[in-house]
Amino acid sequence: MQMVEFEDVALHYRIDGDPQGAPVVFANSLGTDLRLWDKVVPLLPAGLKLIRYDKRGHGLSSAPPAPYAMGALVRDAERLLDHLDIRDCVFVGLSIGGMIAQGLAVKRLDLVRAVVLSNTAAKIGQPAMWENRIAAVRAGGIEALADGILERWFSRPFRDTPEFTGWRHMLTRQPLEGYTGCCAAIAGTDFYTPTSGLRLPCLGIAGSEDGSTPPDLVRETVNLIPGSRFELIRRAGHLPCVEQPAGYARILSDFLHEIGHMAR
Repeated sequence: MQMVEFEDVALHYRIDGDPQGAPVVFANSLGTDLRLWDKVVPLLPAGLKLIRYDKRGHGLSSAPPAPYAMGALVRDAERLLDHLDIRDCVFVGLSIGGMIAQGLAVKRLDLVRAVVLSNTAAKIGQPAMWENRIAAVRAGGIEALADGILERWFSRPFRDTPEFTGWRHMLTRQPLEGYTGCCAAIAGTDFYTPTSGLRLPCLGIAGSEDGSTPPDLVRETVNLIPGSRFELIRRAGHLPCVEQPAGYARILSDFLHEIGHMAR
């Protein structure tokens, strides 16, 4: 278990692969922890340094009082990479993790040489929607909204598998402060203008059954960055790395090969 403490938050992270390899950093979605990538990591090429972390308020990281700003989440990623002496990484972000990826690339191009924007957007939903969700979670806990959230996360066939129960538990057991804090961060984020100024390799990934960030929304954001590539994973919802890990790993691996981000 690896932790780093900053003045306002303690972050849990994990490093797999080659310690001297080309770095790939993963940021997970709202309501999940770094286990989101468990099925994908073993399928990636050798010679990579694979870094995962729990954003503030999730997993084993600390949960400061809500609300959070997206700037704080971006700064957490920035400080973690500086702490680990990481430069020129490929930053893979899913959902809110993809927002962090956009913000970090805009702020610190020395840290990020390419982004993978998975099941995300420059702007997700409207502030009122997130304010309503925060109020509902404060009133009844995450459990009160879990069924609707999980329907957007996963395709119907996956929701009939035993594994689905574990993802429900992961969602409902996230700290209330962390979940609502990150909801507030999403509510306050509109990256259309800054993301449209990015000039770096970009891969967009969407799930055909995603009810949270539908494919057209992901494609719209990816198209803000000239030269970007877009891939659709069929029979998958908001978390295609869970439902279709082999396909996800193949798409990611192909992108890493294309941009020359392999063993040093």
